[in-house]
Amino acid sequence: MPQRRVVVTGMGVVSPVGNTVEDAWNSVKAGKSGLGPITLFDASDSPVKVAAEVKDFDITKYGIERRAVRKTARFTQFLLAASAQAVQDAGFTKETLRQHKAGIMVGNCLGGLEVTEESFKKYVESGASRILPLTMPVMLSNEGAANVSMLFGLQGPSWTLGTACASGTDAVGAALDLIRSGRLDVCISGGTESVITGFGVGSFCALQALSTKYNDTPQKASRPFDRDRDGFVLGEGSAILVLEELEHAKKRGAHIYAEIAGFGTSCDAYHITAPLPDGSAAAMAVRDALADAGMQPQDIQYYNAHGTSTHANDSSESKMIKQVFGDHAYKMKVSSTKSMTGHLVGAAGAIEAVFCVKAITDGFYPPTINLDNPDVEGGCDLDYVPNKGVPGTITAAASASLGFGGHNGCLIIKAYNA
Repeated sequence: MPQRRVVVTGMGVVSPVGNTVEDAWNSVKAGKSGLGPITLFDASDSPVKVAAEVKDFDITKYGIERRAVRKTARFTQFLLAASAQAVQDAGFTKETLRQHKAGIMVGNCLGGLEVTEESFKKYVESGASRILPLTMPVMLSNEGAANVSMLFGLQGPSWTLGTACASGTDAVGAALDLIRSGRLDVCISGGTESVITGFGVGSFCALQALSTKYNDTPQKASRPFDRDRDGFVLGEGSAILVLEELEHAKKRGAHIYAEIAGFGTSCDAYHITAPLPDGSAAAMAVRDALADAGMQPQDIQYYNAHGTSTHANDSSESKMIKQVFGDHAYKMKVSSTKSMTGHLVGAAGAIEAVFCVKAITDGFYPPTINLDNPDVEGGCDLDYVPNKGVPGTITAAASASLGFGGHNGCLIIKAYNA
């Protein structure tokens, strides 16, 4: 029996570079940075004063009632907005979507961190009696998916997957498998995150993982593969793809953007934060994704890198790319859109999957901005599309995410051919 094919029929985005798919993609095409000074908390005493915050966000613009704000954390609000966009883009309504075999699969790491932080302060200062009644359900990471299920009346699987920075990629991959298996015909899939709080930034600071050299020039702080990089920049937001079984999509006359052709996953089994230096386990995930798609390395024209702007990640990922793609690594284009969005953590892989879809449909390779001096000595000697994107035909793209704990995930996305 032939394997069920899975296609993308809708997308939605809330991000530091735009709060719709088109706005975000146009910013990325233009090499526009979404980074700036931290405004979500007082960072005057923090060594890190730069983040990639979502701007001008109004949840009511997406048909969601304002009262939802009082009952949800910021990560859930982003997810609700991105999901509403994607569902509408796919041609569904709240009434029609529930008539199909549909569910939701979301990647998220830290849930409602600002709620946890605020409630713990109240607990320390005034005792348990001052904790707000909805603290526990609002801060839980699964509450994002639960709220989307309630918004659309979906009673199928409503799952939240946490694999650190690979969560968004793995969620899309898990949704692919749910549809292939026949458990679902439609799946709202992607990721969401909001961790730009004093505690969140402070915790990453304690790991010495964030950029501190560019506080006065924040748009230059995320510089993957550049010799002068000094850490990643925290971002926030949500990205959603509506995945659908091909025949189901064709039957209802849906617009098809692209096909999710393959997924691979692995674990370094090496270190809680550092990647395996030789990239060998991450290479397993990419090879498995290619095999799952029935494709060869030379079939890929574009690789959207995890590309965090840390010395350890960028060097090991570049080594991994060369392992998997061989000589073709120097022929295809590689870029890190985190240079513009910052690192959306649990939502990173999802928004990068959206960018791969747009790269294919628009025929455009997005740039890695701030790449002024490639770290050739550190092994970063590929074509990272420095500073300015370029047009070109893309029939297949790979998007990889490499998370804390050694979690690796890779999606293969290709142009749709009937």
